[in-house]
Amino acid sequence: MTSAPPPVPLGVTHRPHDRPPARPAMGNAVDRHHRIALTNRYVEVDGRPAIPVSGEVHYSRVPRDEWEERLRLMRAGGVTVVATYVFWNHHEPERGHRDFGDGLDVGAFVALCERLGFDVVLRIGPWCHGEVRNGGFPDWVQDAPVEHRTDDPGYLALVDEWFSALGAQLATHCGPSSRVIAIQLENELYDQPGHIVTLKAMARRHGLTAPIYTATAWGGADLPSGEVLPLYGGYGDGFWVDADQPWDTTFREHFFFSHTWDDPGIGADLRDHRGVGRHDHGVPPRLPSPDFPAATCELGGGMATAYHRRPLLGALDIAAVAHGKIGNGSGWQGYYMYAGGTNPRAGLQESQATGYPNDLPVFDYDFHAPIGAAGELAPSHAELRRQHAFLAAFGESLADMPSTLPDVLPTGVDDVETMRWAIRSDGASAWVFVNRQQPHVPLDAYRGARFAIGLGSETVVFPHDAVDVPPGTIAHWPVNLELGGVRLRWATASPLTVLGSPDHPTPVLVAEAGVAVELAVDDASMTDAAGVTREVAPGVFRIDADEPRVVDVVRGDARLRVLVLPAATSHELWVLDAPDGRRLVRSAAPVYVDADGRLAVRSPERPDVREFDVAAGGFVSVTVDAPEPGVDLALAPDPTGVGAPTPASYGERAGRAAAPDADAIARHGSTWSLRLPDAAPGRRVLHVDWAGDVAVLEVDGRVVADRFWDGTPWTVGLDALGLTPDAELTVRIVPLHPGANVRLPDEAEARRRAVDSSLVALDGVRLVSSPLWHEVPTAD
Repeated sequence: MTSAPPPVPLGVTHRPHDRPPARPAMGNAVDRHHRIALTNRYVEVDGRPAIPVSGEVHYSRVPRDEWEERLRLMRAGGVTVVATYVFWNHHEPERGHRDFGDGLDVGAFVALCERLGFDVVLRIGPWCHGEVRNGGFPDWVQDAPVEHRTDDPGYLALVDEWFSALGAQLATHCGPSSRVIAIQLENELYDQPGHIVTLKAMARRHGLTAPIYTATAWGGADLPSGEVLPLYGGYGDGFWVDADQPWDTTFREHFFFSHTWDDPGIGADLRDHRGVGRHDHGVPPRLPSPDFPAATCELGGGMATAYHRRPLLGALDIAAVAHGKIGNGSGWQGYYMYAGGTNPRAGLQESQATGYPNDLPVFDYDFHAPIGAAGELAPSHAELRRQHAFLAAFGESLADMPSTLPDVLPTGVDDVETMRWAIRSDGASAWVFVNRQQPHVPLDAYRGARFAIGLGSETVVFPHDAVDVPPGTIAHWPVNLELGGVRLRWATASPLTVLGSPDHPTPVLVAEAGVAVELAVDDASMTDAAGVTREVAPGVFRIDADEPRVVDVVRGDARLRVLVLPAATSHELWVLDAPDGRRLVRSAAPVYVDADGRLAVRSPERPDVREFDVAAGGFVSVTVDAPEPGVDLALAPDPTGVGAPTPASYGERAGRAAAPDADAIARHGSTWSLRLPDAAPGRRVLHVDWAGDVAVLEVDGRVVADRFWDGTPWTVGLDALGLTPDAELTVRIVPLHPGANVRLPDEAEARRRAVDSSLVALDGVRLVSSPLWHEVPTAD
């Protein structure tokens, strides 16, 4: 009996940059900055190539008392740049009556970012969108008799007043040594390049300066050459398509590796909206500018929920899109949103009442982001922070590596068989990016994968034995990685970070679930204390990674210690930048570095925190102080009323269902009253498990929070609500009619179809209060 022939390796040959290195005028000859510069290939930070990671958070949607913890959690997630919209209508609902106080103090927010070591991107519009009423225009601007978003003098006069007011708040935070490194002009403006130049000049005149000016480039946008860095995006699903439309091609394409950066789907529901301009829907996709690196500002950190369509992306879906952009050659990873929020008052949401085709919640802008509106972490935080740790450790070399697509590409978005992968390489070394994850249409395991990477005069084939790549795999595997005088020929585990000093580095690799860990090292030996490493071929070592393993690679006089972590621990890993260097921590609870440089952990009970000790070669417990523990308490909601029967529809616009208004919610909602305990130390969050259509939380009869049901728990931060001890809390839920024309996630739809009548339930309410536990420094 003859054995089956080995599988033909998946092939790719490194392709170098197609143009020589160059420096554009922006950020170099013009608006030169002390730390930040641009090349046509990468962003330069402190004179070195880098791949920045920016995360969007809206200061006006987060209580001011919670700004700092949100930002520290972003830093713990590997975000290096904070991006924020500046919504005009949040600040100036009436002309001349501007508010920059308390939670609207944008200058204080930028100053806090500076103090915490973040760079900042100001997205000043003046039209922003962000699911905000009129795209951010106050009603008095929206109603003004001018040609909006053009060089109409009447419109420019209004904008000039606004930019002058912003300059008064922000000009002192701008300049060649500032942390404001980029300013976005407008948003989703497709055919007004001259207007963008006008806005840039106006912003600079009012002191709003930065080394980089940006504009969104998707939808074939016509942008002024050399004046702005074109930015792209990528969402795995979206609310802006019709309820009955299947998973759109524009979403599906982001789960493939490609060199097409434009996305015609983003903002498509607004192309004909007032003030957008005369965009030609037939224009070809926009290519990245030859003068600048490919960069993003809106990789979906989640997705907003509209009334008619309520998409829900899993953590791996979010990570797969971001991972694909890195493999495609991204020079800047930018997320929208990274931290969700809540509108500061009613009437600020985009809605059908303003001419927008979609109804959004009045308050809720959780976005299912890595950091939710109540400050709770979603599973996507863990998936993304591993990618960001990788970029922090290896971004300097990766940034100048072009992307090369493999010899055999998928035939289209329906191809679920062909391997999805790409490389970034410099001709001598490479990173192999693999994706086996997408929503809605599950992928099976790819059987018998081996890779043949053509680098100059050699071809590196790995692994030694073909592997099956399971569904859900999102991997970046090194080829010819030099560390500490040792060259890792290749590995089938993804590098996370590097600990220790440059002279004595300890690379940290994370295994992929279901993929055997193999490391290949030329002319070297490998040992481990547990004796679980074996040589399966000359220079090829297989490591049992069911537990954390430390192996020593010895090549002549060089010795490299390698830490290999099991896939099962990946969601607990944190790579934190502390005053005394990079730290690798394991914690199931959220952890960050506080103002004193210590670890801080948010948990209702004493957390289990462990840190890897390079010298000891293992994880050691971190001692934390002993604040009064919090509570995780099931409340007993008291049913207090049943609403009138719900209709199948509350109206529609452009064929999309309208949400019930406040009167309809009051009429049709069933109610439950809640009583909170007298004492609950720490940050208080209400966890509501429910089913229905729309829910609101009322405090003393006033609506303070809302949610459209998509099958997920609803979390509400209580500390910002100003609750008095005798406050009356009411949860009001509008039942979901079986004939309502709304698109739900699959699990929610299954529950909806399991009942014959309108669906309404309050399954449970928990109060979770979490104090902040601080690391106790060890004695020297």
